[in-house]
Amino acid sequence: MNLPNILTLIRVLLIPLFVILIINKIFSWALVTFAVAGITDAVDGLIARLTHQRTELGAYLDPIADKLLLSSAFVTLAIIELIPSWLTVIVVTRDVIILIGFLMFFLTNRRPTMAPSLVSKVTTFFQISLVILFLLSEYYSIPRLIYNVVMYGVIVFTILSGTHYIFLGARILNEKKNQ
Repeated sequence: MNLPNILTLIRVLLIPLFVILIINKIFSWALVTFAVAGITDAVDGLIARLTHQRTELGAYLDPIADKLLLSSAFVTLAIIELIPSWLTVIVVTRDVIILIGFLMFFLTNRRPTMAPSLVSKVTTFFQISLVILFLLSEYYSIPRLIYNVVMYGVIVFTILSGTHYIFLGARILNEKKNQ
């Protein structure tokens, strides 16, 4: 267990606090918690790269922590009706598809190296931006145009990245099968 992995575990442990804060509509502290989680995400990756402390545990735990945080945010914000539930279904379905893909690789004893694609990074940017916008909307008036741009960004890039990962996963499974 190294410092980057400890920071990732802290991010996972912040998720229940984040959810409780949203449910209780304490959006300012939810935003702070979300920001701290985001900072730990950036810092753990930076430390792992700079100090050459990348581990197999970290390679699996970091993206799982990210998916848990964002999925929890979308589900909780949908429960309190700040985010449309249909949008949450799109976001969570993509994450479930990705997790099923990794499970398939695990069950078939395949360990492909899969780094996040550019479309996946853009998806994450839009998803994080939308969560922040909704948390800020309780305190500030956000122009509708900004909501629409970010929400459509979430929709388009979540579907594109989900499709992209399905395509990549199928290609990897077919390559291994044909060898």
